[in-house]
Amino acid sequence: MIEMIAGINGVVNNFVWGIPMLVLLVGTGILMTALTKVFQISHFGYWMRHTLGSIFTDKHITKHTGAEDKSISQFQSLCTALAATIGTGNIVGVSTALISGGPGAIFWMWIVAFFGMMTNYSENVLGIYYRRKNKKNEWSGGAMYYLRDGLGAKPGMKQAGAVLAVLFSVFCLLASFGIGNMSQINSIAGNMKTAFGVPSIITGVVLMVIAALVILGGIKRIASVAEKLVPVMALLYVLGALAVCISNIGQFGPVFSAIFKGAFAMKAVGGGIVGSGVKLAITWGMKRGVFSNEAGLGSSVMVHSSSNVKEPVRQGMWGIFEVFADTIVVCTLTAFTVLSTGLVDLNTGAVLSSAEGSALVGEAFSTVFGSVGPAFIAVAILLFAFSTVLGWSHYGTKAFEYLFGSGATIIYRVIFIVFILFGATMSLDLAWDLSDTFNGLMAIPNLIGVVSLSPVVMKITANYVDRKIKGHDVKPMLSAFPEIQAEQEKGLDSSD
Repeated sequence: MIEMIAGINGVVNNFVWGIPMLVLLVGTGILMTALTKVFQISHFGYWMRHTLGSIFTDKHITKHTGAEDKSISQFQSLCTALAATIGTGNIVGVSTALISGGPGAIFWMWIVAFFGMMTNYSENVLGIYYRRKNKKNEWSGGAMYYLRDGLGAKPGMKQAGAVLAVLFSVFCLLASFGIGNMSQINSIAGNMKTAFGVPSIITGVVLMVIAALVILGGIKRIASVAEKLVPVMALLYVLGALAVCISNIGQFGPVFSAIFKGAFAMKAVGGGIVGSGVKLAITWGMKRGVFSNEAGLGSSVMVHSSSNVKEPVRQGMWGIFEVFADTIVVCTLTAFTVLSTGLVDLNTGAVLSSAEGSALVGEAFSTVFGSVGPAFIAVAILLFAFSTVLGWSHYGTKAFEYLFGSGATIIYRVIFIVFILFGATMSLDLAWDLSDTFNGLMAIPNLIGVVSLSPVVMKITANYVDRKIKGHDVKPMLSAFPEIQAEQEKGLDSSD
């Protein structure tokens, strides 16, 4: 049965991640970059000040909402989104890209991230603009809503928008069990067994119990845990990776050279081709890049839409920062950690270690930290992957809510928690392959929505720039719905 599932999934995976899909993925980012006048570069200082900078200067960003308010703070929404994106993709995914696509895969991971910043920005802008309140007075937003109410509002597109919204929700549900659950838990169980000798079944049971305590508490409890866990785990991992990189700083020149030569299959000094060829470098770099930062999937927009923010562009900027932090910072550090420690032949791109996945990164850390290195990576995988599970439980909940109503979400949460045990004991290769397939299927309707609504994103962005940056007195664009627009305009201030 498992072999049959793997075979079918392999065919679907190859189809989903073919050249047309990669063109659509990167093409959407290029389109949104052009329409917003390269916002991620032209307003780099502005969005940095209003994301990372505002955490330290604006108490409104981190202030918790009251018990009666079902929304979460902007900082909590970022941490929950980062909890879902900073996961095994930053460690296992990067090492897999290096093994399968060579050093050049990292270049294409950067390309995906650069344009993915504006894809993620656009998703979040649309998410805030088309979000609604559910029966529990919680914000509900995501690709399913801007497909139904945005694309569906165009002449003759009502049915198409509704169908694509349902398809996205179904694919999101499936993805939540793949990228958001089984592949993450599988990585945790494998590392705990290798590093500490803990049986996979024990790991699965313990994580299932802990997850139940958090997930059953809803988005506010998930966000509360994420805002405490994510900054600590990310900082510790970054500091550890920096220590390894600094100790091998003399290798940075050859590392950069290997990445760029491998990206375009250029010849090294010895005459051989660096890496595994352009096609493999592009494919693995893009696949692992999307798996890591999720730009184009339409996933993180579901938690960003739960924020108490009023300005769509403000939440869009958090989306830019999310991709920047996940891929440009964390994934790059992982890649340089491995490439600078001699585990990869920089002249040929050949991996000189028999280790795979997180074990390869653990071996790189061991060159500086000794036997503590692999144990550190095992703990990092535990924290990164488990936080991803928490974040994705919310995404799946929102997809389930769209399909079956807010009252039925407890059913999904219970099933999601049970699947944690399955993830701990299943095949790693199958778990990752399923994740790739569901990622691709989920991205298709979302990217159709983003491209079709790109003029809306352009108008909202121009409106914000005119008001907030150029100081023009124009009416804000906060919601597609007049009643919500009027409500959001009340008390609108600089912190929004």
